[in-house]
Amino acid sequence: MHIPDGYLSPATCATLFAGCIPFWRTALRRVKKVIDSRQVPLLSLFAAFSFVIMMFNLPLPGGTTGHATGVGLAAVVIGPWAAMLAVSVALVIQALFFGDGGVTAIGANCFNMAIAGSLVAYAVYRLIAGRSALASRRRVVAAGMAGYVAINVSALLAAVEFGIQPLLYKDAAGAPLYCPYPLSIAIPAMMIGHLTIAGLAELAVSAGVAAFLQRSDLSLLRAGAGKVTSAARTSTSVATRPLRALWAGLAALMVLTPLGILAAGSAWGEWMASDYANPAARRQIAAASFYQVAPQRPPRGLQRLSSVWTAPFARYAPPYIRGAAFGYLLSALFGVGLILVALLVLFRFTESAARAGPEAI
Repeated sequence: MHIPDGYLSPATCATLFAGCIPFWRTALRRVKKVIDSRQVPLLSLFAAFSFVIMMFNLPLPGGTTGHATGVGLAAVVIGPWAAMLAVSVALVIQALFFGDGGVTAIGANCFNMAIAGSLVAYAVYRLIAGRSALASRRRVVAAGMAGYVAINVSALLAAVEFGIQPLLYKDAAGAPLYCPYPLSIAIPAMMIGHLTIAGLAELAVSAGVAAFLQRSDLSLLRAGAGKVTSAARTSTSVATRPLRALWAGLAALMVLTPLGILAAGSAWGEWMASDYANPAARRQIAAASFYQVAPQRPPRGLQRLSSVWTAPFARYAPPYIRGAAFGYLLSALFGVGLILVALLVLFRFTESAARAGPEAI
């Protein structure tokens, strides 16, 4: 679901990046009003969780792979605006350092997953949960469905953005300049795997962690709960012990990240430009695209933009590490560290802006 460089036109990328700006600005303002030293670790935790969970590739129909995003769970626990920031930071780190998603497509990926995903997840959660008690089973179901719907909406948006490229951008001979597959292929190719395996993985993660938080500390579910029955009102303070358990769970996931490379194949629409000239890769692309023959060479615009940025640890494979599994693990550790530093800088910025006045952000 991470759109690489070259699959979207510069105009599409610029439009989606511009569309993110008002949401990021609003999110910063809203988070600035409520953030304090107790919430900072929680937001950092969910940014890191989103980064790590996206490293676990799952085999999907057609020989492609997919992954959960963690956006539904983040929206349920820390609210949609904080989730936007957390997941956006994770996506930016992935693009800049690991080549997971293109730098030109940062706006598109953030809009699809961080912004639309957070808002949709929160809306679904509130709709299903209603005013039920924080400890009710209904909220576990609501959290699971929030994750399931959010990842599928994000996948649909990406599919539409892929599919409109050959309609809008062609060369003089009529060949697509960017993504070569139309809506009739892009939408089913993306949605079949997300409506089934990836969506169910997101559902299980969201519901499972929500159930754990119900048993450990209900206050961690308060931020995204909305109105609840009076019997369910709890303190909004963040308890230390459950947070330690969540950090321990994140650490365990990082240790297990090498499992994420067991699934063979690339995600649909994330092929490298060089794959179009490789006969074996072209057969895989065609098989994942309902056997429509892949272009003999990459579309001209795709090839040009694909070399805009070279990530230092592309595909989570540090060049100085020979073992793929160990490199993947180091990438997880490094990525989480970068996220913590990035959010610390962001929070320092918001604190400075708060002292400067309400219009500083």
